[in-house]
Amino acid sequence: MDAYILPIIFIFLFAYCLKKKVNTYDTFVKGAKGAIPLVVEIFPYIATILVATTLLRVSGITNFLAQILSPIFHALGIPSELVELVLLRPFTGSGSYGILENIFSTYGADSYISRCACVIMGCSETIFYVATVYLSQTKVKKLLYAIPVALFCSLIGTIVACLVCKIM
Repeated sequence: MDAYILPIIFIFLFAYCLKKKVNTYDTFVKGAKGAIPLVVEIFPYIATILVATTLLRVSGITNFLAQILSPIFHALGIPSELVELVLLRPFTGSGSYGILENIFSTYGADSYISRCACVIMGCSETIFYVATVYLSQTKVKKLLYAIPVALFCSLIGTIVACLVCKIM
């Protein structure tokens, strides 16, 4: 059934466009043309965030910060095994999934640590990546409050995620 969802959506859209007398091919081509300059414009931002994330991880800074912040996170109810995940999640989605896979293989998929990690992944976002991609296309340049509030909310979500997993 899942294999038919996209074709059904396309057929519905084409039928709707025919009904509204919209030239679907020209509209599609126009949209594709607009996508190329967009990709070229946001590529430097994406490359920067990916390089910075890789450098943080490879240099060992995230491990160092995880060791330092582990007692604070533990006091907040976040297991110390998840500190690196909590630190990298705002920067990278794929790196976070790599850490999640490592947590699964180390602690098992059904453990408390793994459940917390899954809920953290589900309730958090790659804040800096999203800010990079979306805000690079808008006129919003003053992020004085947006990023800190998003990071604070992500931390609160992480604390609540671990609390909920502990109760269940």
